[in-house]
Amino acid sequence: MSYPAHDLSSPIKQFSFPKEEEKVIAYWREIDAFRTSLKQSEGRPIYSFFDGPPFATGLPHYGHLLAGTIKDIVTRHAHASGYHVERRFGWDTHGLPVEHEIDKKLGITGKDDVMNMGIDKYNAECRAIVMRYASEWRRTVERMGRWIDFDDDYKTLNTSYMESVWWVFGQLFDKELVYRGQRVMPYSTGCTTPLSNFEAGQDYREVSDPAVTVAFPLVDDPKTSLLAWTTTPWTLPSNLGLCVHPDFTYLKIHDETRDENFIIYEGLLTTLYKDPKKAKFRKVGSFKGVDMKGWRYVPLFEYFTEQYEDRAFRVVADTYVTSESGTGIVHQAPAFGEDDHRVALANGVVRHDEMPPCPITDSGKFTKEVPDFVGQYVKDADKEIMKAIKAKGRLIVHATVNHQYPFCWRSKTPLIYRAIPAWFVKVQPFTDQLMANNASTRCDDFEEIVCISSIQQLEELSGVKGITDLHRDKIDHITIPSREGRGQLKRVEEVFDCWFESGSMPYAQQHYPFENVEKFKQSFPADFVSEGIDQTRGWFYTLLVLSTLLFGKAPWKNLIVSGLVLAADGKKMSKSLKNYPDPNLIIDLYGADATRMYLVNSPIVRADNLRFREEGVREVISRVMLPWLSSYEFLLHQVALLKKDMSVDFIYDPHRPRSDNVMDRWILARCQSLISLVKQEMAAYRLYTIVPRLLDLVEELTNWYIRFNRKRLKGENGQEDTVSALNTLFETLFTLCRTMSSYTPFITESIYQGLRRFIPEGALGNDDPRSVHFLGFPEVKAEYLDADIERQVKRMQSVIELTRQLRERHTLMLKIPLKELIVFHPDESYIQDVQPLTRYLESELNVRQVVFTSDEAKTGVKYKATADWPVLGKKLRKDMGKVKNALPTLSSEAVKEYATTGKIDVAGIPLSAGDLVVSRFVDLPPDTTLATNTDNDVVVLLDTKVYPELEEEGLAREIISRVQQLRKKAGVKATDDVEVFYQFAEGTIGGDRLENAMKRHSDLIRKTTRSLPAESSLRKADAVVQLEEEFEIGETKFKLSCVKI
Repeated sequence: MSYPAHDLSSPIKQFSFPKEEEKVIAYWREIDAFRTSLKQSEGRPIYSFFDGPPFATGLPHYGHLLAGTIKDIVTRHAHASGYHVERRFGWDTHGLPVEHEIDKKLGITGKDDVMNMGIDKYNAECRAIVMRYASEWRRTVERMGRWIDFDDDYKTLNTSYMESVWWVFGQLFDKELVYRGQRVMPYSTGCTTPLSNFEAGQDYREVSDPAVTVAFPLVDDPKTSLLAWTTTPWTLPSNLGLCVHPDFTYLKIHDETRDENFIIYEGLLTTLYKDPKKAKFRKVGSFKGVDMKGWRYVPLFEYFTEQYEDRAFRVVADTYVTSESGTGIVHQAPAFGEDDHRVALANGVVRHDEMPPCPITDSGKFTKEVPDFVGQYVKDADKEIMKAIKAKGRLIVHATVNHQYPFCWRSKTPLIYRAIPAWFVKVQPFTDQLMANNASTRCDDFEEIVCISSIQQLEELSGVKGITDLHRDKIDHITIPSREGRGQLKRVEEVFDCWFESGSMPYAQQHYPFENVEKFKQSFPADFVSEGIDQTRGWFYTLLVLSTLLFGKAPWKNLIVSGLVLAADGKKMSKSLKNYPDPNLIIDLYGADATRMYLVNSPIVRADNLRFREEGVREVISRVMLPWLSSYEFLLHQVALLKKDMSVDFIYDPHRPRSDNVMDRWILARCQSLISLVKQEMAAYRLYTIVPRLLDLVEELTNWYIRFNRKRLKGENGQEDTVSALNTLFETLFTLCRTMSSYTPFITESIYQGLRRFIPEGALGNDDPRSVHFLGFPEVKAEYLDADIERQVKRMQSVIELTRQLRERHTLMLKIPLKELIVFHPDESYIQDVQPLTRYLESELNVRQVVFTSDEAKTGVKYKATADWPVLGKKLRKDMGKVKNALPTLSSEAVKEYATTGKIDVAGIPLSAGDLVVSRFVDLPPDTTLATNTDNDVVVLLDTKVYPELEEEGLAREIISRVQQLRKKAGVKATDDVEVFYQFAEGTIGGDRLENAMKRHSDLIRKTTRSLPAESSLRKADAVVQLEEEFEIGETKFKLSCVKI
């Protein structure tokens, strides 16, 4: 299949990048581009890449597009740089996302529902939807231009993957790094599952909760009660303790209204009284928290007194207690608070292997352990519990509090904290090693435990053969004879955490150590890993822990952490709020290249967040894509013109002798700078520095090189110079394609396919010419590097920019010729740099004469000094006022001397280099026609007077502009021969001036537009008018018509 040619007849603004990208995808499919590239790179050094697996139960969002773009850029560049880069897509298929979907579908509310249904049937339902959106993922990933293998993917449900996870766990178990215990975790009663801390932080909402102050009478002083405060009354039936801060001072007060004694932190009396100053109470005594430790109190409920009477219902002390709200005394329910559980363990209230009182079901309803509230959902039970407390006379204050509360991001139900029995990896002893590596980049009593690390081991120990699936429904029935005479050992109920599974992917995707041992050794650790910052405590952390504990080193050499993609208003993207545009619509509207560049050229690649703006993607089209494409189409037009006018077929010559033209040498030098920068920055994984440089080169190519060399490229200086200029333009476009192919894979492929026909056979060496993505990354051509040329052009650009600004300030269009420009700089070397480029200055600025000088007296250049007062003020302090008043009185000579010596006295106060900013200026008289501008380096003076003898040439240039507009709108190619006719509107004025301008400057008009407009009466009667448009120049109105010859 040959790539479809560009349609040069349509206006470039109508060009559809998305449609062009679809053509590229079709071409890639035709040549099997990705697999072909992998075959071509076999035998090269391996570049290893680990891809974090997403769930296929949801559709791709902007975060996935960003992560995929970063991964694609890095791996494409690695391939182009001479590596073999295997890229396999992975799927996370276990856990909450798929289970939540099935729970909603089947109305499942807890573990009992699953067991009644049967794990095998439940797993079958999950398996049926686990790859629900796989085809949509594949389509979106391909549409974004990412090359990755979906056919040889890995899934966490595959037996080979699961067996490697078993091996990982077995290795940790054998090293005695695994233990069973309780952990208080964020828990979703809607999904009946614990969540990670990160997941728990994804959906905070403003809620109103009860805030109750409850009395706990002391056993040894029943008339005195400790006051505890809580916003979760539903946890009070599980109370086992009260916690004070050891360093706080607590007051014992007598409440005269209630005739009771209360103990409360001295700084939180406002919890008990609205206005403590007016309240009727008196201080009876005070205690330090540390002295209260061990005090016993009367339990609020009797549900767990028999079990815990000897170790609970007493005061404990810990510094986590705060003085910001409440009473300074915290009610302890160890099953429902992380600190509660920690403090209870430290004080012997509960044991490590013991589940503290947790009288709720998986769906958050009270069990029969709490008979008064059995069957009630915990949050709904708050009111009944408060009634019961009030009836006991123990409810002292009942208020409400508005605060941020976490909700389950999937079920949209409020989260609770709950103790969960689980197996844990001992990480704490290895914290220092983890930090160092990161810096370099059961039977019922659990007395006999056998950890199975492989299918073979399970078959040998159980006698069961032919095991092919490791899910619970396929192995729960398998038992192992006890080695200690305890009968049959059965599988523990717990399953692996999804993070543990995905964190095992470096080993499990290869089925290591059961297969691919050498392949694994060659690819571990990975050269590169990248995911969002939301994976820091999930995937990244698990990868690092397992790798450190198994192999003693980090699992990656280089890591890119990206930020989060937010909606334009800075809020989290929400389907329900519809506060962001659909990713597929953005791609269909603007294309994948523009989306990729927008995402990568943002703070998000530096781990900051990005507020996604559709206008940002649109700006990439206008600022980069269209100018880049326009440069390419311009080349095609001029190549066709070369063939028509000179009968020369253009062929790119990569070994052409170096051009003598300054602009040719400059743009090629700039290309080498880009190649060097991309190599350097990609080696450092600083993707965000590259797109700005691409923007610079595209701007330099379109607004400087092509603009300045348009006449040369059109053939004005003869065949040899035209071919030389075209060769330079071709090489610049070719360099852009090869250098930026990893960032913008579509437009680089599209343009390259158009350039391909001009590349002679053998010019690409051993590279396959069918795709730009089969070509190696370009090497810097040292002979093209030219710091002197780059400096010269940079200085010329400064003069041009300053003079353009003057034209804009004085409303002098560029088409109006001006008489003189004076360029001043005190350094002769500056003048010597810019003077050889005079013809470019004259042409671009449309001035008849450019005068260069270093004579300050002749140009009236003077010097003045200013200061950064906030900075200088810190140095001068009290003397700042004196210096500020005296600074405007300094003479130009004194400031000039300071610029040379770095020393000056101002109002008797010595200042040194860096204290003042020196700038040049020209003090012009009010009646002058000169205007001046400076960048604090070079000074320009422009004669802004419009002279009559030059005004007519300006009219000729206006006519040229209108003819060019007509040709462009009519779709006229550079090679098309057309005639243009004019007709003045009836009664218009100034027509004779335009006709005179056309006659006197006919050569200029013909050279530029390839024809001279003729009066419309000379147009043949049978002529076919392609387009007729109305124009005006000043007050003169006229029509122009275009007729193809």
